Amino acid sequence: MDLTNLDFQQARIKQVLFKSRLRSILYGVREVDDTLFSLQKNPLGEWLNTIVKPKYSSYPEVREIERVLQRMLDTGQDLVRRYKSGQLEQSRAGLDQIETYSNQITSLLQALEQRQAA
Repeated sequence: MDLTNLDFQQARIKQVLFKSRLRSILYGVREVDDTLFSLQKNPLGEWLNTIVKPKYSSYPEVREIERVLQRMLDTGQDLVRRYKSGQLEQSRAGLDQIETYSNQITSLLQALEQRQAA
């Protein structure tokens, strides 16, 4: 089964959801959920593993999305550690790096969507 526009829209929503949850943690609104930082349990990671990789694992965009996502998750986990240790400003300033990773993933999703549609 080919990926549809809806699949890619859902992937983008999953990414926004991650950023929103992380921001909520760093501003004390939400408790930490360690599954948020697990590649296998993170919603975007699950999508990659269950929907994308079975058919498109040989595409370099897929491997790169997974690599950047792992870096984003690791960075998010580090920001939460900083937050918990009282480094509030440093943890929140790190959201800029999360946004950089997010933009990279968005670009890779667009490239994958175009390649897959061709």
